[in-house]
Amino acid sequence: MKIVVYEHLTGGGYAQQPFSANVLAEGFAMLRCVAADFKAAGHEVTVLLDQRISKLNLPLNADYIVPVAYSHEPAFFLSDVAKINDALFLIAPETDGTLQKLVALVEKTGKTSLNCTSKSIGQVSDKTVLYGQLEKNGISTPKTAVLNNAETLEFIRHTIEESFFYPVVFKPIDGTGCGGVSLVCSNVEIGKAIDKIKSQTRQNKFIVQEYLTGESASVSVLCNGKYAQAVSLNKQTVNLNAPFTDSCYLGGTVPIEHHLKHEAFSAAERVVKLFSGLRGYVGVDVILTENKVYILDLNPRLTTSYVGLTEVSEKNAGKALIDAATNGQYSEFKVSGVSCFGKLQSNSPSMEAFYKMCNETTVVSPLFPFTTSAVALLRGCGSNLREATRRLEEAKKSLRSIMC
Repeated sequence: MKIVVYEHLTGGGYAQQPFSANVLAEGFAMLRCVAADFKAAGHEVTVLLDQRISKLNLPLNADYIVPVAYSHEPAFFLSDVAKINDALFLIAPETDGTLQKLVALVEKTGKTSLNCTSKSIGQVSDKTVLYGQLEKNGISTPKTAVLNNAETLEFIRHTIEESFFYPVVFKPIDGTGCGGVSLVCSNVEIGKAIDKIKSQTRQNKFIVQEYLTGESASVSVLCNGKYAQAVSLNKQTVNLNAPFTDSCYLGGTVPIEHHLKHEAFSAAERVVKLFSGLRGYVGVDVILTENKVYILDLNPRLTTSYVGLTEVSEKNAGKALIDAATNGQYSEFKVSGVSCFGKLQSNSPSMEAFYKMCNETTVVSPLFPFTTSAVALLRGCGSNLREATRRLEEAKKSLRSIMC
């Protein structure tokens, strides 16, 4: 097939706006990995790229690149390039309905969408719908309250004190990743937590959840709109911060072994099956406590864990995604080895240093020369966790030496 791949941040969705260095690292890494997999599977790949990135001539495995100069252009270009391509694959945030709207646009072209349906994206992106379905079906999730920032702070404080013990987690009702998320330890932090949420979404409602102690993880799931196959349990390294600083996803490990792995797989598959129209690749965020699996979120799109999954999959992960999304077929999916990936923050590199790090095979997303502070995403792989961890640390050391 001829496939168009669009990742919202790197593809021009934020053209003429400052890049978030953390999100840029994750976005480019996902784009690069899935485009390479589609190419390796024998497909022709076209990628939309913010012109600030396209001018750099990065080592991106694509047949054609469409430069994007303005943030209103991606929707037009997606409709236009769809005319000469067979399928489209989008990576975008659920916040403010962005992913749903873009997938709906693709559906109107009549070409093959490799994403979940726009209807299913709308359902799971609204956390009130998601948590309502989880509760209705007896699936474990943290104790949750839906509040409204139109209420007075006194009312919100009283409601939380009546129902929860501190600390609690504040999050947007349609958030993506760690955007707008705060760990609130006392009622004096509530106002700042609400302000952080407002900076991320136009929705008035927001979520408050009990804070659970356990291991933060995710399950990578392949699905065909009706059935689901969990393929990997992944560690997530997250800094969950107070309202005064941003919470941040730092990286992960794919796969991990855990005594609740089978329970996590079963829970993730069960959650996905609750919503018809989920297809291709989805990620289910979980908390693994000592003896129980709690569902935190369902991401109806590619997640950063794919950066590790593509390295340890014995078969082409991109092909498996396409097969599940287009004809509902599941091939036996096995992983071998371990992939650890993480971020490194540094100053903006010189152009010489930038191109040197682009040639490093362990650098999935380089330090981009756009801002005074830049973030790279690196990957280390090995036959076991110790070896993969060592190689990731070696990759960070090598990148630091380039920047010296």
